[in-house]
Amino acid sequence: MAISTTQLNAAEPQPPARKGTALVATVILVAVFLFFMGFLNVVKSGHLLSESNLLFASLIFYAAAAALYIGFGISGLERHVRVASLMVILGWVFNTLAVGHRWYAAGHPPFASVYEMLLCFVWTLALLTQLAERKYGIRLIGSVTMPIAVTGVVLMQLLPSDVHPLVPALQSTWLHVHVTLAMLAYSACALSFALAMMFLIKDGLNTDTFLAVTSGFVSVIYGALLVTRFEKWGGLNVVAWDYARREEIFLERGVRLFVTIPDLGWLFMLTFAAVAAPLVLYVIGQARHQSNLILGANRAFFVGILMQVIALVAFITRSQSGGYPSAMAEGVYPTSMAASPFILSGIIAGIFAFLLYLMLHWRRGDLERLLPDTNVLDRVTYKTVGIAFPLLTLMIATGAYWANRTWGSYWSWDPKETWALITWLVYAGYLHMRITRGWRGRRAAYFAIIGFAVVMFTFFGVTYLLPGLHAYA
Repeated sequence: MAISTTQLNAAEPQPPARKGTALVATVILVAVFLFFMGFLNVVKSGHLLSESNLLFASLIFYAAAAALYIGFGISGLERHVRVASLMVILGWVFNTLAVGHRWYAAGHPPFASVYEMLLCFVWTLALLTQLAERKYGIRLIGSVTMPIAVTGVVLMQLLPSDVHPLVPALQSTWLHVHVTLAMLAYSACALSFALAMMFLIKDGLNTDTFLAVTSGFVSVIYGALLVTRFEKWGGLNVVAWDYARREEIFLERGVRLFVTIPDLGWLFMLTFAAVAAPLVLYVIGQARHQSNLILGANRAFFVGILMQVIALVAFITRSQSGGYPSAMAEGVYPTSMAASPFILSGIIAGIFAFLLYLMLHWRRGDLERLLPDTNVLDRVTYKTVGIAFPLLTLMIATGAYWANRTWGSYWSWDPKETWALITWLVYAGYLHMRITRGWRGRRAAYFAIIGFAVVMFTFFGVTYLLPGLHAYA
């Protein structure tokens, strides 16, 4: 019989919740400090309402909201969630101003690049978060959606954001229709993912299962980094950066110049071992029915968080200082965080995932009491997928029509088209199994989670790993 730390800790008395003033005050003070530092930079530059400043402000508020939602999950105090909701609204206002600024500066809706689509994705996700919280009473939803929003804004700060004339293929009204549908659909998929996670918590899914899944998810992040960027003598390969032009350095068209940061690869290897250790201990503990290994897996989580923070600090400091050698060309070349946006966002996503698990591990009983009934969560997840699916259908249909007008063919099996179809099939499978086979509960929740994973690969992975006709998107 599998041994659960939830069962082992069930009899332990829970400490009384504090009033929560300290967390709210700390978050507000940090936000004010960051605003003040940003104001000093604005005074120096003279550009008050620049897009980067607006995004920085939205990042502050979204991050504050994420911290307070997690604090609400731990404490259960109404003050935390009320202030968190206010922070989401303020972040959304600045996000809206950033969208408007981009629209005005570009002369067209912000749908022409990954940066612009991400801008709209985060905007829509924040709006849907408030809708789920206020209409359906799922007040804990922001503990999942706001970390996604923060990761998105951090990624935006690093992605190329210069306004360029639209390429001929994008000079069409169908661009606005097609991408609007995509961003609404992807945001609804993100919300369904968060709702499915809430359902699994409320439904009593073993906490240790979350332990294994979280460890596995973060291990995939660091494993992918090591497979693609680890240098055999322990360095980490990153793209060279031209600070004067604020762009990546290319050896030739389509061939980026990589430089190697010494020893950083070994640090990422140690971090990978630390984040994978809970999964290994969990698997062995379940196989041998040894509770001490399961408890050890939870303790190893703290080491995993520490190693990720060290990796984050090391990556930021090393990528911003000095020049590094390259195996592709002679000399030394600088790099920047902006040259490796997905490495940084991957590390941040891993840290958030570990923190969310610790919130669950420490306060499982409180979280279940804060969530609506499983029937409500299951029904709202179904409604959200029911909104996302027709949007995905219209997205593919309008894209096919636009492709025929632009390239003379409705379908060319471009990687982005193929994975958009795969995404559609996953959610079609969800609806089919629910309507015809009566799937409810955990099986439906697993479908929603897998669907969002496919969406994220379609959104980011295909763009950077499988270039094709949609390379600009």
